[in-house]
Amino acid sequence: MSGGDIVARFDRYMLSQFMVLFGFFALVLVSIFWINKAVRMFDRLISDGQSTWIFAEFTALTLPAVVGMVLPIAAFAGAVYVTNRLSTESELTVMQATGYSPWRMARPVVYYGLIIAVMMSILAHFLIPASLKQLDVRMVEISRNVTSKLLTEGEFLHPAAGVTFYIREITPEGELRNVFLSDRRQADNLVTYTSASAYLVQEGGGTKLVMVDGLAQNLRSKGNRLFTTNFDDFSYDISRLISVDSVNADRITYATTADLLRNPAAVAERTGVTLGVAVSALHARFTQAFLCIIAALIGFATLLQGGYSRFGVWRQILTAFVLLIFIKLTEGVVSGPVLKMPAMWPVLYLPVLLGFAITWVLLYAAAHPGLLRRIKASLGRRQEAT
Repeated sequence: MSGGDIVARFDRYMLSQFMVLFGFFALVLVSIFWINKAVRMFDRLISDGQSTWIFAEFTALTLPAVVGMVLPIAAFAGAVYVTNRLSTESELTVMQATGYSPWRMARPVVYYGLIIAVMMSILAHFLIPASLKQLDVRMVEISRNVTSKLLTEGEFLHPAAGVTFYIREITPEGELRNVFLSDRRQADNLVTYTSASAYLVQEGGGTKLVMVDGLAQNLRSKGNRLFTTNFDDFSYDISRLISVDSVNADRITYATTADLLRNPAAVAERTGVTLGVAVSALHARFTQAFLCIIAALIGFATLLQGGYSRFGVWRQILTAFVLLIFIKLTEGVVSGPVLKMPAMWPVLYLPVLLGFAITWVLLYAAAHPGLLRRIKASLGRRQEAT
């Protein structure tokens, strides 16, 4: 077997290790973030009387955004873990002994980062905008569903400010028993309705509560007088009790990348944001993919620094983590001028260039062992001479 075949097999071996550990860390991180979102959404949806199917649909629509958030973290964690294990088991040392430099050993890391960058690109350009838009549409549809908001047994509901609604029991036939409705929206005219039974009826595009065999109590603050009326049946329009949100299909997060590339000014006008916001949103979708490559390379290159230590590699890992934080902070710094002057959009890629520059420096230092020590020694001698 030739040396090239061995190296090619080692590349495939490293890449497979990276992908396996990336999958593990991505699964763990997605589970943590997704479950956290799902618990909050579960409380809100179930309290509104929604079914478990609606809950499953909503949590599925939040998944692409959660995956996009954790991909760079998982890429970094996978690169650090695999590099540390290969170094501990002397596999990287063996490859270096065959004459392959850190630059050459970084090739499978580049492939690894590119694969994750493709995943991030698909999410950022297609899945995340589409899923967030569909989630907003479904949330508005649910908010318009008056029946689901009010059909909850044994709980005092407040569908609108100053309105209290209560149902003791809902029969399988749809009959509401022992209904209580208090309307306190007019401070000088408080109205309370109680009935032995009631029904929700769709009529004229709205929903009406038809109460049977009940009592209406009207308390007027002027004169402090109470009027009571017994009724056999009474119809009350409850559609106006529910605040109906409108579907805003024109948000910058929903805009397609193609539209942003063709005419960002038109998208900004349509979505009600400035041109700088639209331009920043467009290029952020590209820089997110580059960040995945940078996270993998920095995690790999940083762990190549230094030799064996009984204290482990926590210092290298911490250094890599700090470098990534520095790059993210740089993103925040360069985004400010672009928001004011959209023509300066090329500066949004400065953090990407900075990340690749840091990787180059780390790989150069790994290819020249003792370089930092020689630099420190040279600086020390100069200080002594002065």
